[in-house]
Amino acid sequence: MHPFVNDTADLTDSELEEKIQSASRNYWRTTNPQIQSQIQMIIETYKQELETRKVKQRLEQQNNDDPDLDNLINVS
Repeated sequence: MHPFVNDTADLTDSELEEKIQSASRNYWRTTNPQIQSQIQMIIETYKQELETRKVKQRLEQQNNDDPDLDNLINVS
């Protein structure tokens, strides 16, 4: 996590996406490679949070799937 990024868990998905877009715009506005590197780290932090949430949702969905559906089709 980038040291200047506050806790990303408090943000909604849409807020994270807006921050990614805003940081991307700022990335292309500057020509300073050091600043671009810092902005890239911030963008990666936000993207990691979004990906973590998506994986967590997929796992929860898999765990909540109806086990009775597995017995509907008998492949023998």
